[in-house]
Amino acid sequence: MTVTGTTRILGIETSCDETAAAVVERTPDGRGRILSNVVRAQWERHRAFGGVVPELAARAHVECLDEIVREAMATAGVQFGDLDGIAVTAGPGLIGGLMVGVVTAEVIARVHKLPLSAVNHLEAHALTVGLTEGLKPPYLLLLVSGGHTQLLAVHDVGRYTRLGSTIDDALGEAFDKTAKLLGLGVPGGPAVEHAARAGRPGRFNLPMPMRGRPEPNFSFSGLKNAIRLAAQAAAPVSDQDIADLCADFQVAVAGSVADRVRRAFDMTAAVFGDTAGRHLVVAGGVAANQALRHSLVTVAESAGFGLHVPPVSLCGDNGAMIAWTGAERLARGLIDAPGIVARARWPLDANAKAVLGAGRLGAKA
Repeated sequence: MTVTGTTRILGIETSCDETAAAVVERTPDGRGRILSNVVRAQWERHRAFGGVVPELAARAHVECLDEIVREAMATAGVQFGDLDGIAVTAGPGLIGGLMVGVVTAEVIARVHKLPLSAVNHLEAHALTVGLTEGLKPPYLLLLVSGGHTQLLAVHDVGRYTRLGSTIDDALGEAFDKTAKLLGLGVPGGPAVEHAARAGRPGRFNLPMPMRGRPEPNFSFSGLKNAIRLAAQAAAPVSDQDIADLCADFQVAVAGSVADRVRRAFDMTAAVFGDTAGRHLVVAGGVAANQALRHSLVTVAESAGFGLHVPPVSLCGDNGAMIAWTGAERLARGLIDAPGIVARARWPLDANAKAVLGAGRLGAKA
């Protein structure tokens, strides 16, 4: 069944440490509108541990998901009878949290006899620009988040070719561990970016990993180690030392990522053809980083690519991107049968080979 009219979808997101629900509308011409988007973060629960504790995250989802769904519905001004479908993150992510969302979505769909869509969290990030800008595939995607760093060719909904991935840590993890090393607290990405504003870039000579390599893969474990060694050499570190380290960390990250994106640009003609897909989309939580955005503006312009980045509020995990992906799937007749299985790992390109040297996070990418 392919749905051709205007659709309203409730999206539920519980893959990590944000509990989120949203209602999104999709018109027959493919335009999107956010009717509500409610996100509740859990960082206060995890702060003492310096990172997300999966069991605590799952319990927090259980405690508040029903309330978040009610708030999203009330803000949108709709009842369940006004909906055309339910979308839920089914992976990848923390399995306990995913199961909370999947069970809730299954119950709502069964009770109200609504079609259900099991959404890949990474695909939701990839398609967000369709909701915010109306941009349709094909395009090149830079996905940068706490658990994934990839370059993918986006052909259409459900069709992806991975061009490059991290061989060790994801970029978001590098930000988090740098923040922890320097005593900046959590969440690490915003903490490092805030500290860097008072920094003087150029003081510390940090490496730009993988720069110049022919394949568009990433690596950040060596950069984290360089930060540790620089901090040890400067000990005891002052606030200015920390700010300078953060500033140079961002310079190194931006330079490395820009170089990897340039290499991916060289590959897009072979993937899409000479005229199609000259758009670079940046998505995921780290896409909110302004230093990274600024570097990619220059890179995209020099290569003749348009740069597209969702608003900061939609870079992190949210229900609107899940609802939108469900709406896009429903428009193509893609409906999932009851009994959705949550998946801790769920690559967008199932045929991509493992990256040589990939560690824990790289392997799941």
